[in-house]
Amino acid sequence: MTQGVDFKSAFLFRPRWNPYVVGVGIGLLSWVVFAVVNAPLGITTALSAWSGAVAEPVMGVEGLKANSYWAKNMPAWDYGTLFIVGTFIGALVGALLSRDFKVEVVPQVWKDRFGASPVKRLVVAFAGGILTMYGARMAGGCTSGNGLSGSLQLAVSGWTFFLTMFVSGVVTAFLLFGRRTASR
Repeated sequence: MTQGVDFKSAFLFRPRWNPYVVGVGIGLLSWVVFAVVNAPLGITTALSAWSGAVAEPVMGVEGLKANSYWAKNMPAWDYGTLFIVGTFIGALVGALLSRDFKVEVVPQVWKDRFGASPVKRLVVAFAGGILTMYGARMAGGCTSGNGLSGSLQLAVSGWTFFLTMFVSGVVTAFLLFGRRTASR
């Protein structure tokens, strides 16, 4: 009697993947991206450029060209755009395969610490997103661009970014959620 594949235990169907396997996958992806498009992994430059597409109806093409950032980073269907779209689709497919997909405005860990107000949660999330994006643009790259690609190239700036990010993350988790939640 042959045994069928147990999809619940198959790698792609798990809600949490082995971090070592994912790390190797990201490293291989980085090599492929460098080989094919001669660019590091990164998402914030493309996301910032595409914010120009949102601003274009208000500012016009000439208005975008007059902006020093958008003049260098006009919205385009290129590797960066494909990376944004691929990241979204990959996350959605992973959540659907693992049957872990859910729309959740206020996660339980937030409710436990700060209450169940969706407005408060969305305002804080939006403000955090603005600060993160601003910091990424000031640093010249995001977690994937500065941290992953930089450290894979053995750049001091990449390793400095990664160490700072991890220390900041631990400190922030303790400040926001306390010792009990941060150790979960």
